[in-house]
Amino acid sequence: MSGSAHGTVLSGARVVLPTGTVAGGRVIVDGDRIAGSAREGADIVDLTGHWIVPGFVDMHNHGGGGASFTSGTAEDVLQGVRTHRAHGTTTLVASTVTGNLDELARRAGLLAELTQAGEIAGIHFEGPFINPCRKGAHKEDLLRDPDPAEVRKLVDAAHGAARMVTLATELPGGLDSVRLLAEHGVIAAIGHTDASYEQTRAAIDAGATVATHLFNAMPALAHREPGPIAALLEDERITVELINDGTHLHPAALELAFHHAGAHRVALITDAMDAAGFGDGTYHLGPLEVEVKDGVARLVEGGSIAGSTLTLDTAFKRSVTLDKLPVESVVQAISANPAKLLGLYDQVGSLEPGKYADLVVLDAAFDVKGVMRRGEWIVSPAVRGQL
Repeated sequence: MSGSAHGTVLSGARVVLPTGTVAGGRVIVDGDRIAGSAREGADIVDLTGHWIVPGFVDMHNHGGGGASFTSGTAEDVLQGVRTHRAHGTTTLVASTVTGNLDELARRAGLLAELTQAGEIAGIHFEGPFINPCRKGAHKEDLLRDPDPAEVRKLVDAAHGAARMVTLATELPGGLDSVRLLAEHGVIAAIGHTDASYEQTRAAIDAGATVATHLFNAMPALAHREPGPIAALLEDERITVELINDGTHLHPAALELAFHHAGAHRVALITDAMDAAGFGDGTYHLGPLEVEVKDGVARLVEGGSIAGSTLTLDTAFKRSVTLDKLPVESVVQAISANPAKLLGLYDQVGSLEPGKYADLVVLDAAFDVKGVMRRGEWIVSPAVRGQL
């Protein structure tokens, strides 16, 4: 659903800008971009009583809507992408899980085509270069040390679409792989790791810049062995991913991360799998069978948490209403920070003239009432529920 040929003015809402929130503000949409001034004849949409925030940017997402990014056809991937878009995620990186290296390389080729088509924002390889003792929902017999040549193979298979690789950097080849990724402009993320505090600091010095779902799949914070969590929280070079679904993190852990790292170093993610936006049932995450019950995904064998069923609108609402975080801080963590990490902040991540018209309309209770991507309504605030 497109707007007027003369553009659209969204008026009357609380508009969250990089400089703060403007009450009774407006956002001008002209074509697929945000404009600095309105043309004569532009449509006016009154959004008094609502919020307008930038479209959400999810840098760690395995699927949704019953579809997986790790398997299936391009249309299956698009089904998952459309599901998350309806929940406000206008920019999404498709994450893989551990698999055979050749199969992952082939998968990267398909996802690279969707990146070139503008449907997704790139590829995140989570595994196979992770620690078996912190494997979570990854198949152990497919795990391997991060040999830089094999890491390079996956990056090359992505044809420029590789955005991030999660590594257990303490494993043989880990630091050299971090350096390789940094040289190629790919985010090296520390995760599924058993690293010590000192080993984690060495990985940061080598060029790692992200903590994959902080607190999860890594040693707990301890007073004599602080481990990776302390190193990742204290270093200004690191952005920490957080899954705020009420299952992965206690609210006190979320508050600790926001307080210690600051909102400018947090990226709210979903780590979603197929069941996000779809429902309970039996699914697969890569080669592993997953049972989703009451919205919580766990491996059938062993019971490990297997991703989430989270969508970012739920993470946004929970962060503001239950965790009492400032709206501006949540917008920073859910839009601006991941956009900056992905090198996309000149296009998305904030409501500024010249950027894509990617935005979310929320009501006073922080429920989604409208989603616009590149100037097109995906969910129209005037026709609720229409896609």
